[in-house]
Amino acid sequence: MEKNVPAEGELRDKLVYLNRVAKVVKGGKRFSFSAIVVVGDGAGRVGSGLGKANEVPEAIRKAIESAKSNLHTVPLSEEGSIPFEVIGRYGAGRVMLKPASEGTGIIAGGAVRAVVEVAGVHNILTKCLGTHNPHNLVKATIDALTQLKSPEEMARLRGKSLHEVR
Repeated sequence: MEKNVPAEGELRDKLVYLNRVAKVVKGGKRFSFSAIVVVGDGAGRVGSGLGKANEVPEAIRKAIESAKSNLHTVPLSEEGSIPFEVIGRYGAGRVMLKPASEGTGIIAGGAVRAVVEVAGVHNILTKCLGTHNPHNLVKATIDALTQLKSPEEMARLRGKSLHEVR
């Protein structure tokens, strides 16, 4: 079994962005931290969370708890990709996700890469359109992944057989 593949039902987390915020007060500066974390099981479930605290580990822990509480399910194809091309939007951030053939790997930047890796996607092409703010990119990527439907579901919605849809 691979080292970084979680067991069945086990979630793995990935820190996307850590920000140090300084508040100037009488007598100096007070530092606090905000963390963006994505969690997933590597088999089609993914979620993101934001945590804020005065200490880094506490901010990360809060972000993980937040991410675990809003998990989304993503349909994956047999090749370890997504079923069809989709564009996710959040604020000024737009992310285009395209399915890729076996052996392509993950062609993605930092925030988008973290989300698709923990979701369990192995072959995908992505492009960030608009802002490169990690907050908006993570949410736009999850928006794109939640728009996906499995081929079986698409066939059922369109009233066709699975063979006709493919």
